[in-house]
Amino acid sequence: MTKNLIKKLKPTPSAKEQAPKPDFFNLSNPDDAARLSNLLDQNPHIKVIDTYDTQLKELFTLNNPALKMNPPELEKQFAVHQTEHYQDNDPSAAGNWVYLPWRYVLLHLLKDDDFQQVRTGRNRNLITPEEQVKYYNSTIGIAGQSVGNSCTLSIVLTGGGKHLKIADPDTLELTNLNRIRGSIADLTEPKVYMSARQIYELNPYADITMFTDGITEDNLQEFCDGLDVMVEEIDNLEMKIRLRQEAKAKKIPIVMATDNGDSGVIDIERHDLDDNIPPFHGRGGKDIAERVVGKKLPLPAIGQIIGGELLGYDLSEERTVRSLLEIGRSIPTWPQLGSAATLNGAVVSVAVRRILTGQPLIDNRANISVPALLEPGYTDEATTQQRLKTIHELGDQFNAIVQQILKHS
Repeated sequence: MTKNLIKKLKPTPSAKEQAPKPDFFNLSNPDDAARLSNLLDQNPHIKVIDTYDTQLKELFTLNNPALKMNPPELEKQFAVHQTEHYQDNDPSAAGNWVYLPWRYVLLHLLKDDDFQQVRTGRNRNLITPEEQVKYYNSTIGIAGQSVGNSCTLSIVLTGGGKHLKIADPDTLELTNLNRIRGSIADLTEPKVYMSARQIYELNPYADITMFTDGITEDNLQEFCDGLDVMVEEIDNLEMKIRLRQEAKAKKIPIVMATDNGDSGVIDIERHDLDDNIPPFHGRGGKDIAERVVGKKLPLPAIGQIIGGELLGYDLSEERTVRSLLEIGRSIPTWPQLGSAATLNGAVVSVAVRRILTGQPLIDNRANISVPALLEPGYTDEATTQQRLKTIHELGDQFNAIVQQILKHS
């Protein structure tokens, strides 16, 4: 291997200030046409994708579903609609051209309202058109982009949240890719940029505000302002509490998912309906803010509060609690599974949609237990009692270890 090759292999710096964003061109505007022509001249390798006619036909079929059963009549009526749509203009002047610079791809797309109608067309009537509009036009904040990435993408995939605020201070590392739907090509990039690119590739019309420093005291107000719903998926216990204090003051409902082995636990706090909900519905006690905010707690104490109090050993899967005892011994940190993150993302998106569209929804906790559904005998009384006995014994062992650490810290 030559020194010249080694020099060429120097890693490309990750430019944190270069947030991803699509570029739009309306070719009926001469300035946009000139900009696009210049872009293509300077970048001849750009891939051009033009399925505008197909999208237009999909839109026409959605609005005329009876014609689907009569293909000849569909083609006849669509031809008339197509002529009326383009009028005497070149088809390339219709809709928008959207350039995704990180992919070097230029796409010809329907304008926002029509694009959303086609992209979410197969949601009908599982989500009604009226619900879809409410869901789409909402402002949703997702704090944390690990499990939060699954939540974000599930919300966007189902047509929600045109206006998004996403926050995470971390860059993507290889160990994240067991549970985040990212790519090895995203390594070293801020997680919020990875999520933003994924969002734009589903909905280029999304309005995304990115917080690459995560949630801090300096940006807490900015993150919370204007939210219709908050999804809280961060590890920082103090900021979990501060977000809840702010959400309560602003009457913002909160949805939080916690990975639990193969399963998930969903917590819902409807501050929009009830002014008196304590943080985490009282799990952790009324004094949790006094015990945590402004204090520099050691990691074992934080783990004890999150695992033992906020999640609770009664709901924890046995392997989850056993893992607590192995942190710093056979494993470096809390284990999580991509299947659980995906499950949680799906359930969170349903909860968020129900809040935004006024559908019935619990105001507390749901235990989404996969073993209870798939493992024979898991819910039998004797099996349950033995499992709880074992889990509490393991929890007591972990608590004793934490107390020893705190005693000598």
